[in-house]
Amino acid sequence: MWGMIKGQLRSVIEWKNPSPDAIFEMWTGSGDEIKNASKLIVGPGQGCLFVYEGKVQGVYTQPGIVEIATANIPFITTISKFMQGFTSEHKVGFYFFKTTQLVDLKWGTPSVIKYEDSKYHFPVGLRAFGNFSIQIQKPEWFFTGVIGAHELFTGSELRELLSSRIIQPMTNTFATSAFTYTEIDTHRNELAVTLTQTLNRDFENLGFSLVDFRIEGTSFDDDTMKRINRIADMSAESQAAGAAGVSYAQLQQLQALRDAAKNPGGAGMVMGIGVGAGMGQQLGGAFFGGQAQTEDPASRLKKLNDLLLQGLISKDEFEAKKKQILEKI
Repeated sequence: MWGMIKGQLRSVIEWKNPSPDAIFEMWTGSGDEIKNASKLIVGPGQGCLFVYEGKVQGVYTQPGIVEIATANIPFITTISKFMQGFTSEHKVGFYFFKTTQLVDLKWGTPSVIKYEDSKYHFPVGLRAFGNFSIQIQKPEWFFTGVIGAHELFTGSELRELLSSRIIQPMTNTFATSAFTYTEIDTHRNELAVTLTQTLNRDFENLGFSLVDFRIEGTSFDDDTMKRINRIADMSAESQAAGAAGVSYAQLQQLQALRDAAKNPGGAGMVMGIGVGAGMGQQLGGAFFGGQAQTEDPASRLKKLNDLLLQGLISKDEFEAKKKQILEKI
């Protein structure tokens, strides 16, 4: 009986020692029957929603004491509701929430972001991660739109909710940024600024403002890495061909000639003869015609030696071309 009387007389509503991960939490100190003359204490960094008969009737975001008035009268309510199991139709609820900035909330793409590379025009599969900071601006929006009847809403749940809204804007931003895969990391800050503006509109619809958004790192999926490595190999081969005084197409033909020569007889021999004849003319043009003839013999001999070291020409071919170069001196 004394416990029931104490419940009727309870007059202080306060959010004491909230859990570190709590974002919204319903105050349950005396059930859902709050009496006249109760006092609401809002501490620093806290806010409170006053929900009366199913509707948000007050939003308190400034620290201080608030006087609460309801249609429940101490003792009289309990006595008159004895036959109804000591319940009142005048239900109220207090939902406390954090008004401070929620900083360093981690985010990561739960799935691969797919878009087309602006330079090489191949599909890119990208993963990214980082952190963001938010602050609640319109708690009643978030309460009515997301929380509803839940008594507790945590930071983990909030991160999951907001992270799910990052994927589509990020996909659009990467697709329209015109940055090739080699430029993504060097432009992470620029991409983050663009994403902050885009994401802030979505977050505001939930009642939050996006204070800060950062991209800490990115990575590519296996298929994208295969394409990137292939491009890197082709680029290295092209540079090597240029240093040797031949075009990339000529280098490819030299490689085909070398591969065909490893297959004695049959198609390999036929290919070797055909490619060899064509390459003989092209190498002659490369070393003794056009721009190559203007080079000094030492440079031509060095390029010829590079081809030999790379296994693109045989020792006999090297000696024959070397002889021709020396005869021109």
